[in-house]
Amino acid sequence: MIEIEHVRKAYRGRPALHDLSLHIPEGRIFGLLGPNGAGKTTLLRLIMGVLQPDAGRIRLFDGLAPGSPAATRQIGYMPQQLALYEGLTVRENVRFFGHMYGLDGAVLDARTTEVLERVELSERQESLSGTLSGGMMRRAMLASALVHQPRLLILDEPTAGVDPLLRLRFWDWFRRLASEGITLLVTTHHISEASRGDEVLFLREGSILEQGRPDELIRRYGAADLEAAFVQATRRAVPGDDASRTANGDPGGGDPPGGNPSTGQVPSGGVPA
Repeated sequence: MIEIEHVRKAYRGRPALHDLSLHIPEGRIFGLLGPNGAGKTTLLRLIMGVLQPDAGRIRLFDGLAPGSPAATRQIGYMPQQLALYEGLTVRENVRFFGHMYGLDGAVLDARTTEVLERVELSERQESLSGTLSGGMMRRAMLASALVHQPRLLILDEPTAGVDPLLRLRFWDWFRRLASEGITLLVTTHHISEASRGDEVLFLREGSILEQGRPDELIRRYGAADLEAAFVQATRRAVPGDDASRTANGDPGGGDPPGGNPSTGQVPSGGVPA
């Protein structure tokens, strides 16, 4: 599904990703974990084709280049920021993003109904998005990202600000999507919830610290849980390290130095064509 070979990326000469190689198979939930500045946002932007690597190669699906129309049509994206058109109803938002991906008529109507049922928002589909709670808005964003039936779903902090019960519900939906053959790439600051995924990657300052199944990593470090394993991996990589340090590149949660350039993205649902 995703092949990354010796990718490097720097901002104004300041490295954000160092010779990163990664293989992500189809139909898996892959957790991408790391502190602010670890390179997570840079990696997501490279996969979506918003940025280009300075070196190395990324290929998606059947050898497609990120950012190509054929690749973009197969990607769904849910950003960390709450991002819907508040003056539109929930259903209108989902239809808007479906239309952007070429859906229309009866197909668009059917897919909109289906994804709203999946995220349990059918009863609120005629509500203005601006009147929704934060949890409901995130459910609507997930529906918008799914409406065009993507093969790859990129979720950037999808449960940020969500209460614990709804967070578990989200992961139930993620597991069901993976069982249908969709690959999910998930970033999260809730490290413990990433243990519900199939595989996790620990990133620090643009480099891979560890990769493997959550239970394997917990055993490898003799840790009580995945969060403790991550802390131990970080300390082992840099003895005496201060966990609050960030990478030289992608500071402040992933924006390149000098601010966050326009990506041309719409508020939610996908990546630009």
